[in-house]
Parts: sequence; structure tokens; C-alpha cells
Amino acid sequence: MAEGEAPDDAFIAQIAESVSALDAGQWDALNRAANPFVGHAFLTALEESGSVGAGTGWSPAPIVIRDADGELAGALPAYLKSHSQGEYVFDHAWADAYERAGGRYYPKLQIAAPFSPVPGPRLLARDDETALKLLRAAESFVLQNGLSSAHATFVDAAQLELFRKAGWLIRSGTQFHWSNDGYTSFDDFLATLASRKRRAIRKERAGAQSAVDIEILRGDQIRPEHWDAFWIFYQDTGARKWGRPYLTRAFFDVIAESMRDSIVLFLAHRGGRPVAGALNLLGPDCLYGRYWGCTEDIPFLHFELCYYQAIDFAIAHGLARVEAGAQGEHKLARGYLPVTTWSAHFIADPGFRSAVDDFLIRERRAVEREQEFLGELGPFKRG
Repeated sequence: MAEGEAPDDAFIAQIAESVSALDAGQWDALNRAANPFVGHAFLTALEESGSVGAGTGWSPAPIVIRDADGELAGALPAYLKSHSQGEYVFDHAWADAYERAGGRYYPKLQIAAPFSPVPGPRLLARDDETALKLLRAAESFVLQNGLSSAHATFVDAAQLELFRKAGWLIRSGTQFHWSNDGYTSFDDFLATLASRKRRAIRKERAGAQSAVDIEILRGDQIRPEHWDAFWIFYQDTGARKWGRPYLTRAFFDVIAESMRDSIVLFLAHRGGRPVAGALNLLGPDCLYGRYWGCTEDIPFLHFELCYYQAIDFAIAHGLARVEAGAQGEHKLARGYLPVTTWSAHFIADPGFRSAVDDFLIRERRAVEREQEFLGELGPFKRG
């Protein structure tokens, strides 16, 4: 149990054993944006499948505040981390510098949706006052347990001011998102692009679609054999990117039941067998592209399944945007424009905090310049 105290009030914040041990209805009532990656079902699936927990370096440590009736008034999806893998906001250089100076960087407290570079709420609270109490509780937990730091990654821009008010350091980054400007069809979207970009996309789509048959599967349409095929795809991508997959096979079985209405799978077949797939989660106004893999290298198929099919789906269902994951300047030519992502950091050691703050000031300037440059390279018509 951790305690946080304000000058004129007192509260108790508890460190729960897991998200799965908490009431799902109460947790999700705090997730007012219905972001699937901080929903009870997603975080519980990670725990129940062994994707987080013993042996993974992600130890669940959700911080909660209860009201007078014992119900959740605030919650942080938090983890004790023994490494910096699976976060997509890289602090390896910070860890190296701190440990060279004689400090111990790990374990640290990570406030995040594990393995998911998806912006969203990190302070699940009924009101701003409770949200600030959650941050004070996280700080107290760090200080009382001798941790180096706490990090909230991919913070919703609407919550940034709360972190600033609490004195956390703010870091910026870049992703590429597609925005729906009221398009009625993919051709309607293409009409807004420069002719050269338009021709290139049509060529890519034609090449991919002539090589495979593509089906869109949702909910109960995704059968065990589809999950078996996708697991093979995911393993291949995970082995190449991270050395081993972050998620276990059991994770996909769990979400197949608990999140079936949020799952959209684009599956490509060749010669009657699946050769590639892209798994997406559906939010109230956004399609989130998350996992992709293939067993055959087919030109342009990655672009088709991960980017163009997602745009088609978003237009057909009136979604505001597509978020296709971390990094990837190649998305720019395909209509995905640079947007700023945010993280917030509490550094316990004053000297180390000062050094990190100086680094972040310089990094933010570089990110701003890069985004200005990338914006000029966008595929849309000018004038």
C-alpha cells in the first residue's frame, strides 16, 4: 500500500495485485474514452495469458484510489519493469547514463498499455483532482521503494496538462495517423492526393490484390484455424523485430472471447491457404492497427493489409482515423501524416532529473523540426 498526502487533504492509494483482481465494471467506467488498450479486458488478457507477470519483466502494479463506498474512483495501469523492452519510447540511454553514474535504474514504474504504442488515457479517474492524486501516489511509490523513476508512455494529449501540473517532465515523439476528412470511398480519398502519389497507390493495391484473396473477419467469424494462422504470422514478425514475441499464444485465445466485438482481422489467402494477416482493434472512432505478419514475401501486401484495407474499413464505418502503430516514415506517402505523441516522466534523483530535462528540451526542438520537414513531404495536393 502506498500513501499520498496533500497539504489540506489525505487519501490512500492501494497497489492492487492485478487488474484482473479488480471489478471490470468499475475499471471500465473510469475509461470514459473506451480506449480498448486500457480497458479491463485487454489488460486482463495480458495477465491471464502470461504475456505480463512472472518472467516477463512486466509485474502488474495497478494503483487505485477508492471512494467512501469502496468503489474505484481512480486507477493507473502500472507495472514494475526490470528492463525497457516493449515500450516504444526508448530510455536505454537514460538507464545507461544513470547506472554509469552509480545509480540503479531498474526496477522502474511504467504506466502504460503494455506492448501497445497507442495514445490514450493513462489517468483513469472520475475527475482531475483524483487524477492528480494518482500521480502523487505514483511518486510516493517510487520514493518509498527507492525506485529511479516513473514513466507514463503514449499519454493522451488531453491529459498532458495534469502531468505538467504535477511537475512531470514531458517528452514528445512522432507517429503517422490517417484522418478521415469525410471521405465516401477510397477513390474519394485518392482524389485529394497528388497525381504521382495517386498512381503509386493504385499500382500497389493492384499488385497486392492480384496476388492474394483478402477477407475481413470480425468477432465470431474468426475461428480457431484463423488464430492458428495468425499466430504463425505474429511469431515471424516478433522474432525479427524483438528476438521473441511479446505476446503468448494464449493471449489471442483470451481476446477471441473477451474482446471479440473489438477485433478486425484482415487475412490474405494464396492458393487457398492463409499467407499473411493484420490484426486490428476497434475503438469508438478509430481503427488501431496492431499486429502483422506473413509467411510469403509478396510485393506491396504489407501496405495493402496494414494501411489501405484499414482506410477502406474506416471510411465504410465512418471512423475518424486510423492509427497504424509506431514509427514508419513510409506511411507518409500513403496518406498517414505525422502527429505528435507524448510521454511523461517522474525522475526521483534531482541531478538526474536536471540532465533528462535538458535532453528533452533539445529533443523536442528536433522533433518539431522533423515534423515540419515531414509535413512538407505529404502526398496531398497543394493549393
